[in-house]
Amino acid sequence: MALPSTIYKASVQLSDIDRGVYESLQTTVAQHPSETAERLVARLLAYAIFYEPELLFTKGISATDEPDLWVKSGDGRVQLCVEVGLPDPDRIIKASRHSERTALLLCGKNLANWEQQHLSKLERLDNLTVIVIDQPFIAVVAASLERSINWSVTITEGILYLTIGEVSLETAIQVRIGTR
Repeated sequence: MALPSTIYKASVQLSDIDRGVYESLQTTVAQHPSETAERLVARLLAYAIFYEPELLFTKGISATDEPDLWVKSGDGRVQLCVEVGLPDPDRIIKASRHSERTALLLCGKNLANWEQQHLSKLERLDNLTVIVIDQPFIAVVAASLERSINWSVTITEGILYLTIGEVSLETAIQVRIGTR
């Protein structure tokens, strides 16, 4: 018998000053049994960083042909494809051919090696944005993860400020390719 996903309810007060986005977001996100807490946190951060009204979580890890998040038009075309982690670069190249815009939030323990080996393959893609969030920041947030998530996220001048209860954290949103 397969293990069930763990369900998280997230409430995010988003103030993205850089893009002029101010929203109170309510979402439910499922953590696949094989997904780490760090990857779940990275998906939630990507949701805030790339937020637009129609952005949705997909089936994620359990659907190998879908990105982590996307915006689809009424006729089913993918307008925005968002991947998280250290995916195969061919997956990103394919996604960029099938979507108007593609975004990648790079994070993971082998980030430096991945960037050295693969980032240059992606630089020629005109519709791609690649950003990096520090792994220690993600690890600290993951360590405080609860089933009911209440975050306040402020993004200004390329810095992400995250408040969880009484704890305030910050990290740079490092743009490697494109613009956020």
